[in-house]
Amino acid sequence: MALSQTQLTRMALDITSGLSNHDRFSRLLDTIRESMQCDAAALLEFKGQQFTPLAINGLSPDVLGRRFVLHEHPRLEAIARAGDVVRFPADSDLPDPYDGLIPNQGDNLTVHACIGLPLLADGSLIGAVTIDGFDPDQFKSFTNEQLRGISAIASASLNNALLIDKLEKQALQAQWDKDDGTTQNKEGTKEIIGQSQVMNNLKQEIAVVAPTDLNVLIMGETGTGKELIAHEIHQGSMRAAEPLVYLNCAALPESVAESELFGHVKGAFTGAVSNRSGKFEMADKGSLFLDEIGELPLTLQAKLLRVLQYGDLQRVGDDRSLKVDVRIIAATNKNLKNEVLAGRFRADLYHRLSVFPLVAPPLREREQDITLLSGFFVERCRQQLGLQTLRLSPTSLAMLEGYQWPGNVRELEHSIYRAAILARAQSSGNNGLINPEHFEFANSAPRAIQSSSKAVAPQFSGNLKQATEAFQADYIRQTLTRHDNNWAATARDLEVDSGNLHRLAKRIGLK
Repeated sequence: MALSQTQLTRMALDITSGLSNHDRFSRLLDTIRESMQCDAAALLEFKGQQFTPLAINGLSPDVLGRRFVLHEHPRLEAIARAGDVVRFPADSDLPDPYDGLIPNQGDNLTVHACIGLPLLADGSLIGAVTIDGFDPDQFKSFTNEQLRGISAIASASLNNALLIDKLEKQALQAQWDKDDGTTQNKEGTKEIIGQSQVMNNLKQEIAVVAPTDLNVLIMGETGTGKELIAHEIHQGSMRAAEPLVYLNCAALPESVAESELFGHVKGAFTGAVSNRSGKFEMADKGSLFLDEIGELPLTLQAKLLRVLQYGDLQRVGDDRSLKVDVRIIAATNKNLKNEVLAGRFRADLYHRLSVFPLVAPPLREREQDITLLSGFFVERCRQQLGLQTLRLSPTSLAMLEGYQWPGNVRELEHSIYRAAILARAQSSGNNGLINPEHFEFANSAPRAIQSSSKAVAPQFSGNLKQATEAFQADYIRQTLTRHDNNWAATARDLEVDSGNLHRLAKRIGLK
């Protein structure tokens, strides 16, 4: 079956339509999969010597969270270096990065037909489209010219999206640029993973405040990624070329806290055998990240306030003042307003720090990001453990999506690392499959995602309200299981508002 002119025209028109990037990329892959009858396709962005999936079709959903480092994936490296259509022979000994990641294929886990289309803009590689199938002869009827047409359209679509993103960032930063009107585009080595609405809002707030010199207070539960947010703020600022200095106030003994912050001179106290710079001096012209600021002793809070107000400090044992230019990024898992009311935190310091407050959302409020984060951590585990492939079984992924994650992203990361190690220990080759039994919390996962050999008629007891809630819980579980733990599909089936379903599920103990 050849590509029709109508299909190519539809792909081209989508480039200039008013679609969001996500919808534009998804429709591009829909058309590719429909016209080529392939089993899977992916659109990848190339940046920093790695491929990042932007859209997938026919692949396991956690692939969107994976990051494919070029030198670890020979097929992707071949696509990146080719500059033209790449057809991999069915008997190629190069491992496919998607082996085992095309769902609902039983034991048929190995990709046999594979095409790679490098995406270029002004002669530079900006991404790739990969097209995969299980039939070795699946793509023989398609000419290279037809495939080059797809490549050109996909390149234009991706390049347009990247240019628009770049212009938006430059326009945002221009509001805060100095008199010469120049802009700086700093990129860090870390990445905030998430596509949920609450995370998109947070990323927008970071983009707004980063180019300014305002102090920022990051609030959120333990394990929500506050340090990553601080890093993103620093990298997006005009201070990105200078250091971001870290200090954990909770791990700071009061006896040495002042010296850690402001430094000391030789002989200032027993053990001070030489002059030493404090964190403020080390962060001069850069940023200072004060983690767990709520644990800072009151005596030090007053001295910290003076530095914030006047920009000068004194080393312990020294009468001279030093001028510093430091941006403060603070973080806490406490409610500092309550701490102020309780007299444990200075109100004037709180107002100085919280010029621009940010909230790191807990993982339970960004459920749709769990799949992305799981894929990201699984790929990182695969790299560190030296495995050729490492996969999450569908039941494992459903269990991860249904768990409440009291420890947030940090708990998810550690759980996947532990499960990956157990999966490797039980595997005989260079491949790993993470199953539910590899997670220590498997027995506490919601019943909706635990397998059952036979249906049991529910037994209700108690008063009418309790029996009604028990029936609601049981019926929602059944519907949820039928839709593979997809809450949105469950809400549609039950004909209720998605937000109302989530609130009901929490009230009756399903979430």
